[in-house]
Amino acid sequence: MKRILLITIVCVLFTWSLAFAQTGKADVYQGSVNVGGLERTYVVHLPVGYGTGKEKPVPLVLVLHGGGGNASSAARISGFNAKSNQEGFIVVYPNGTGRFRKDVVLNWNAGNCCGYAMDNNVDDVAFLRTLIEKVQRDHNVDRKRIFVTGLANGGMMAYRAACELSDTIAAVAPVSGALNVRECKPRFPVSVVIFHGTADGHVPYQGGEPKKLFERLRKRVDKPVSYAISLWVRSNGCSPVPRKEQRGSVLRENYTEGKDGTEVSVYTIKGEGHTWPGGKKGRYPGADEPTREISATNVMWEFFKNHPKP
Repeated sequence: MKRILLITIVCVLFTWSLAFAQTGKADVYQGSVNVGGLERTYVVHLPVGYGTGKEKPVPLVLVLHGGGGNASSAARISGFNAKSNQEGFIVVYPNGTGRFRKDVVLNWNAGNCCGYAMDNNVDDVAFLRTLIEKVQRDHNVDRKRIFVTGLANGGMMAYRAACELSDTIAAVAPVSGALNVRECKPRFPVSVVIFHGTADGHVPYQGGEPKKLFERLRKRVDKPVSYAISLWVRSNGCSPVPRKEQRGSVLRENYTEGKDGTEVSVYTIKGEGHTWPGGKKGRYPGADEPTREISATNVMWEFFKNHPKP
């Protein structure tokens, strides 16, 4: 009996040692930086196998949560941890700011939205720049492959990051967001891939006031998806005539031949609500069910891989 118990313990310890050997270090940790007198927090996910001390520079993806969410909800909805492990890049989930606890009902200051961050003119652009610099100091990041994505208010912030951090960011992927900043004049080309449903009641595809009651209380007016397309096609110097491909409910429009190899790709999902396509459903009342016809996470990662900075 003792011999069996000893063998069992040895097997368990050996299994644990293999697991730690594969990761090299804990694959998830929390961090913070001080920006403008505010302590800003974030969560870092390191891919399986990272931490051996022999890493080549790896890509970095920032995933911005939606309005009212946090780093945890961004990770759950997007499924980016699994993609990070498969492809070997670092993913970071920053937290916005809010009126309550540090991880509850958080928002981004993305122009005309949203909540506490907008009302208090929180400098989220400075936060993202400081965060990227911190992760670069802590890890071996490929400086030509820094990408930003986000859902809803996070998608709006991804647009803003592309406008104001074009010296750092290679590509962005707004999901169910709107380009609502007053002025967007990026100094360098930035590739953009957009995901948006035609039945989005929170951030309408055609622009205008949100159709959902609690969104309408703030009297916000969103720009249409066509505005973002036009701005980025023009800014990047892409061909104004897209190549189109329809698959089921998903229409892909691809604007190519931009400066420094940049592109603008748009995925319009007919009948889709306010979701992360292919991801998890939100945990708020009335949340829409994401389509399974397309995975925004998989598609944007392939887009990111093909669009580094020159």
